[in-house]
Order: sequence, then structure tokens, then C-alpha cells
Amino acid sequence: MEFVPAKTILTRVKPSGYWFEYEYNMNIYRGCNQGCIYCDSRSECYHIDDFDRVRIKQDSLRLIETELQKKRIKGVVGTGAMSDPYNPFEKKYQLTRGALELIDRYGFGASIATKSDLIVRDIDVLQRIAAHDPVLLKMTITTADDELCRQLEQHVVPSSKRFAALKQLHDAGLFCGILLMPILPYVNDSLENIEAIVEQGAAAGVDFIYPYFGVTMRDGQREHLLAHLPAEIAAQYRREFGNRYECNSPNAKQLYQRFKQLCDRYGILYRMADINRVYKAKYVQEQIQLF
Repeated sequence: MEFVPAKTILTRVKPSGYWFEYEYNMNIYRGCNQGCIYCDSRSECYHIDDFDRVRIKQDSLRLIETELQKKRIKGVVGTGAMSDPYNPFEKKYQLTRGALELIDRYGFGASIATKSDLIVRDIDVLQRIAAHDPVLLKMTITTADDELCRQLEQHVVPSSKRFAALKQLHDAGLFCGILLMPILPYVNDSLENIEAIVEQGAAAGVDFIYPYFGVTMRDGQREHLLAHLPAEIAAQYRREFGNRYECNSPNAKQLYQRFKQLCDRYGILYRMADINRVYKAKYVQEQIQLF
């Protein structure tokens, strides 16, 4: 880990229509040491050398406070798109927590993507934010099998602890769900795995599950992933996908049909438009009532 200089941390985001909606992006940490073999952020296009080394932006909380004070347009601040905001160093430095406290103080919402159960430490501040603005919490889970999880995501808490964290978030009244991605062809793309994730998500009370039944591969990240797959599966990837970016499971259609069936049964959202509409609906209605 090292500290690096930074001039800005918050960036404006334009709604894409196919992803979770938020207005500002925030990355306090750059790089990640969680060891997920499939991580797209390793790709050469992001220009992060020695990706496993975490860089913390100096004076990050001062920068964030200054930038929040200057924003004329309020909105949701998203974090976790490039590097997990709850990497192991967060337990000591509490910079994500400090940022959330500033987000609460200045009247913004929060959208978080993570693989860590450390997020439950911040339930109190997340509840304070949710009292005035949208909060959207996304926990990545790729397999219900803790042993396979340790092979795919080497330095992250096992899936069982992530399901337990989701239960705590739900019980605290927070809008939360699962990023069911990536689903690696010939690795975790079984009906049994998808069924187990949806059923355990339902037991935890998740509001949504958003899936991708495949994996993306770019230069840099492709080589890393293939080096960590069993030799016969890596060879199959090379034959079947080559340099393709989107590498979908051959079972994708079957998996989606079963996934949709289970989500409908349990009342779990899975369409992006529905997730965005519901997580912001309460606050949109309250704003309408003010005018």
C-alpha cells in the first residue's frame, strides 16, 4: 500500500441507461489486493500498473468535502466501480466511512459495490443517509460454494459471510442486492450454483439480483484470468473465445430462464430499469410533494 497525490476524487457521471444510476463517481482507493482472478480493472486500458498494490489518495477526505461543498446539483455518489472501497486497509484508515459521513452531512445519496462484509460496520451512517437520500448497496457474489469462492476470489471473505452481511443490511432497512457476475463459462455456470445464489439471496431478504452469465476479457486481464484457470479450461477459452471481449456461458439462456423464474417467485428485482426506479422512487416522490 502507498499514498499517492490527487487533485480530485469526485467525477460527474452521465446516466448510461444499462447500469445502476448515480450522479457522481468516487474512488478513494486505486488498485486492489483482493485477488479476484477475473477482475476487469486489471485491463491495460485502465493503466493501473501493479494492480495488486493499493494506492490511497492523499488528503482524500479534505478533497471530497471541498468537492461536495461546490456541487450545485445534489445526487447519489457511487463507489466501488474500479476498486473495492472496503479493501483490508479500510478497516484501519476508515476513509470510506469518513466519505460516507461527509455524504450524509452535505445531503447526497450513496451507491456502493463491494465484496466485503466490512460494509456492515457502516450501517449506522448508511441509515442516516437513507433518511434523506437514496442508498443502493451491491454485494458481488459469483458462487454459493465457499471453496470455489476461495479459488476465484482469493483474499475476500467467503460467500457465506457476504450473504450474512446482506441479511444485516436488509434487517437495517437498507436497499441491497447481489451483483451476480461474472459467471465464468465451464467454472461456475451451473444451474445448481445460480439456484443456490438466488435462494440464499432470498433468505437474506435482498431487493434485487443483477446477473451477467459470462465474463469480459480485455488485454492484460485476459492473460491473468487464463493463467489462473485449469489448463484444460484455459485452452477451451482460447479456442472458443479467442480475443473476444464478451465471453458468454453456453448455458446463458437456460441459466437466465431459471434465474428469472426464481426471482419472480421470490419477488426479487432483476431488470436494471426496475432496480433504478425502485431505489430512487421514495425520494423522487418526496421531492415532487415539496413543490
